[in-house]
Amino acid sequence: MDFEIRKVRTVAQGRKKLVREREEYFRLMDQGLTSYEACRIVGVNYRTGKRWRNGRNPTSGTKGAPPAQRPMAPSPGPSRYLRETERIYIADRLREKAAIRAIAAELGRSPSTISREVRRNCTVDPRGQRHYRPHAAQARADARRPRPKAGKIGQNPQLRHFIQHRLDLRWSPEQICQALRARFPDRPEMHVAHETVYQALYIQGRGELRCELARALRTGRVRRKPRRQAQQRQPRFREPMVMISERPAEAADRAVPGHWEGDLIIGKDGASAIGTLVERSTRYVMLLHLPGGRGTERVRDALVETVRALPGHLKRSLTWDQGVEMGRHHEFTIATDIPVYFCDPASPWQRGSNENTNGLLRQYFPKGTGLAAHSREHLDAVAAELNGRPRKTLGWETPAERLHKLLAA
Repeated sequence: MDFEIRKVRTVAQGRKKLVREREEYFRLMDQGLTSYEACRIVGVNYRTGKRWRNGRNPTSGTKGAPPAQRPMAPSPGPSRYLRETERIYIADRLREKAAIRAIAAELGRSPSTISREVRRNCTVDPRGQRHYRPHAAQARADARRPRPKAGKIGQNPQLRHFIQHRLDLRWSPEQICQALRARFPDRPEMHVAHETVYQALYIQGRGELRCELARALRTGRVRRKPRRQAQQRQPRFREPMVMISERPAEAADRAVPGHWEGDLIIGKDGASAIGTLVERSTRYVMLLHLPGGRGTERVRDALVETVRALPGHLKRSLTWDQGVEMGRHHEFTIATDIPVYFCDPASPWQRGSNENTNGLLRQYFPKGTGLAAHSREHLDAVAAELNGRPRKTLGWETPAERLHKLLAA
């Protein structure tokens, strides 16, 4: 072992006392030794090692001290954080008037990483000129890295009061953040992202915002709702799904008609539903009558009955979300020879035309109302009214006119 306990303990060591002892102490701790054993080997008191690890609280006679900075061994491989050698290289190249993008390419980093490093860690002299000093930048980055940190809301009473007052008025966090930027345009300490507000509400133990304020959110949740990753999900249906990534390219560019998007709009208490079908090229709408509920068999039969009236060149594919109502998608494909493709989880934009149409249909079928009372004739009338509206995306033609041209051709 290169380290040796000093034999003469009475000689002053200058400003950086016990530097080698502290480095050896942390090295032994990283090897798995207890704090007591590491202190005994290094030759320091057990309380000294505890103070290095945990810092020191202020008392009436002494000042507080943060935990000692652990020595960081240089890593030969790529690192998420900039190393001191890279900061020295940045300083040298800046003195040579090199461009940020050139420095980033030489270091194998993103230009935004280098730009942000220079902007955040430069020093300003009394004349207001900015200089990038690599060792000072490294010290600033090391001091900024330890976790946990005190939140911005908890440190600013004025900011906390502003947010709490608006939450009492049932403002959303995003509305509050926009109001802060409008009210205090020249005070960046009063600007926060809406995620910061959510963090202060959901994460327990910080005390930045009152816990009861979480109930003022529109969701009413006091904690985040966990979302399982897609790769952790169990198989959705008995028959394997064909995902949207395997859908023909002709469906994506809307050049070829006959590719449909489908979904359900749900009535009050989930007791009733109406099926919607939208053709991607013409935006033509057809509605499924589901008076008996939205079970898999009823949805399958309604889809088969609706698409049978279509000509062959308008029956190319159907794209649906992963709703349980499509549990018999394989039987629908056998009956109609139309392949069904499924969107990725939580990706409604992959059925953008259908989502937009569902929003238009809510003018006729408002949320919170029962949908079982609507007859087949009423659904056909609503679909005809939508298909008779001119659309900007169709050059102000109506979906019915565009579909008629295709049928005539």
